[in-house]
Amino acid sequence: MSTLLQVEGLSKRYRRGNQEVAALDGVSLSIAPGETLALVGPSGSGKSTVARILLRLVEPDAGRISFNGEALLGLRGAALRAIRANLQMVFQDPMAAFNPRATVAGLIDDPLRIHGIVGRAERPRAIATLLERVGLATELAGRRVHEISGGQRQRVAIARALATRPALIVLDEAVSALDVLVRADILSLLAELQRDEGVAYLFISHDLGAVRAIAHRIAIMDGGRIVEQGEAATVIAAPASATGRALVAATPELPVFKETVS
Repeated sequence: MSTLLQVEGLSKRYRRGNQEVAALDGVSLSIAPGETLALVGPSGSGKSTVARILLRLVEPDAGRISFNGEALLGLRGAALRAIRANLQMVFQDPMAAFNPRATVAGLIDDPLRIHGIVGRAERPRAIATLLERVGLATELAGRRVHEISGGQRQRVAIARALATRPALIVLDEAVSALDVLVRADILSLLAELQRDEGVAYLFISHDLGAVRAIAHRIAIMDGGRIVEQGEAATVIAAPASATGRALVAATPELPVFKETVS
């Protein structure tokens, strides 16, 4: 199986007062094309720090990242902007990530324009197509972000991420703020998009119930380290780490949407 993302020895320390805190301590992981790797752990375990480093929002103290065969940490300027089209992110709360007074069309238009995906004349049709792709009515294009529901906002965020036709989408607690029925709908949508588009996901969560529904493999974090990795079914059935056992014990049942990655 080929590798889309390879992370090796990622470390990051922050200073809090007179103390240094290790947010990440030698994190290594990989994701294959079309695969979902779930990065799971309690709050403060370092999951979101991994996401921010992958998006180059934070620089690591040590480690290497290869994405699509390129050394991600060495990229700057135009080269970094170009690769960001292929590596997108969906946040937990679109209201915090986006201007709540922006229109739905405006949010989806931004990546189409910035990355030159389609010309100005074609963008309204491209926006409508993306909305339909995530199960939203095209009439929502003129609505503002604060005027639509939480589930609709998350679908808009997914449409925006899909706009650049990425190979990998990082989903940072992307369903944790949704109620259980909406969460199941979004997980089903993500699985459908993966089947149809071949996109890979780094699915960051503290909820093994959601992970059970979508992940092919799981990496469990605690204290800035990965304490367990393996096939999702194996880790959930018989977790080897104390952190994994605690997460499994707190897991509700959810349907499974994923398909096997060949």
